[in-house]
Order: sequence, then C-alpha cells, then structure tokens
Amino acid sequence: MANPFPHAGGANRAPYHRRVNNDPFANIRRNYRIKAPQIRVISPAGTQLGIMTPDKAMQLATQVNLDLVEIAPNAQPPVCRIMDFGKYVYEEQKKSSHTKSTASKLKEIEFTARVADNDFLTKLRRAELFLNEGNKVKIRLKFRGRELSHPELGFDIIKKALAELAGMGAPDSDPRLMGKQINVMLTPLPAARRKPKYLLPDDKEEDLPDEPETTVDDEDDNGEATHVAASQ
Repeated sequence: MANPFPHAGGANRAPYHRRVNNDPFANIRRNYRIKAPQIRVISPAGTQLGIMTPDKAMQLATQVNLDLVEIAPNAQPPVCRIMDFGKYVYEEQKKSSHTKSTASKLKEIEFTARVADNDFLTKLRRAELFLNEGNKVKIRLKFRGRELSHPELGFDIIKKALAELAGMGAPDSDPRLMGKQINVMLTPLPAARRKPKYLLPDDKEEDLPDEPETTVDDEDDNGEATHVAASQ
C-alpha cells in the first residue's frame, strides 16, 4: 500500500539551511537581551551610575529615550552604557567606510639612468606627496639599450633618491635588479616623523606631472608584485 503521506519521515525532508546573520552588531546585547543579574551602568555622559539590576537600568534608559547597551560583557559585573544604539551603529559604519576609502594605494615613480636634475627633483617631490598621503611608493628605474651594461649608474640614482626621501619613507628591502629595471618599495613613515624636503604646502597631485598609478594585482614567479597601470 502506498504511503498516504509521501513527505513524512526523514528520508524526504527538505534540507535545513541555517540562516547566517552577517550584521557585525547583532551580537551586542542591549535592552531586554541583557540577562546578567547585576550590571555596572554608565550614563550617556560617561559617568558611572553604579551597579544595579538590568531592569532598573532599563528604567533609566527609557526615561531619556535611549538604549541600554552591553559594552564589556566579560567584565565582572558586565558593563553597560545608556546610549543611542542607532547613532552608535551609524558612527561605526561611517568610520569603517572612511577607513576603506582612505586605504593606502601603491603609487609608482619611474626614473631613467639619464634622468635630468630638474626631472629628478620633480619626481622626488611627487614621491613625497604620495608618501605624505600615506601611500606606498614603488621606485623603478628602467634601463634603455646599452645602459644595462652599467647597472651601477642606475643603483647610484636609486640610492640617491632613497637618501633624499629618508625623511618621508623607508625602503622595505634593498633595491634589486630584475631584468632591465631596478625596483624598490617605500613605506611611509608615521605622520609625526615625516620631514618633506621638496613638497610645498599647497602641492596637489593634479598639479604635478603625470606618473603611472598602479594597484597590486598578483605576484609573479619571483615573488614580485605584478602591477596593472591605470591612467591618471
């Protein structure tokens, strides 16, 4: 006899998919989700109101139309603050968005073995601008034709550039000759330690001669970053 309930039993049960909450603020206990018997309460102004029950703290929060938010769940007793939770979430998301938008980029400055003095100084000025903005800077020197027969000339230029930029950034490693070019990466110094020599107070990137901007895409077989050039 056929089963009158074909979907009954475990064999034909639809798979259960557990929902994943990606909200980074979902685990922050607030208001009536706070179950500790005693909590230490902080006022909206940051002053301590003492240790009390969550119910009493909720009454205080309700009187000023704010939330009771657990900010230190592992403390003994847990610490909670009366605050506007929606405003707190907004400010944290704003900080995160600002951090992403101002994340450092990889900039590139290119020299040649026969770079003129004026061009050399202009490139140093541009490198200082990039470092001052918190960006990493890749310095590259390309050899052309028979210039490669005298790599020491290229290394001299790179070493001179590093010495001039020592007040703004530090090399991640020694300059290396790879193929027909010398590469070295500079990481900006902390803002308080930067001492520009060529950067003018009103310098802006759009006011300086164009240089190719790069973003890290992948690494080649030698462990060097491969870059994709983007037009300014």
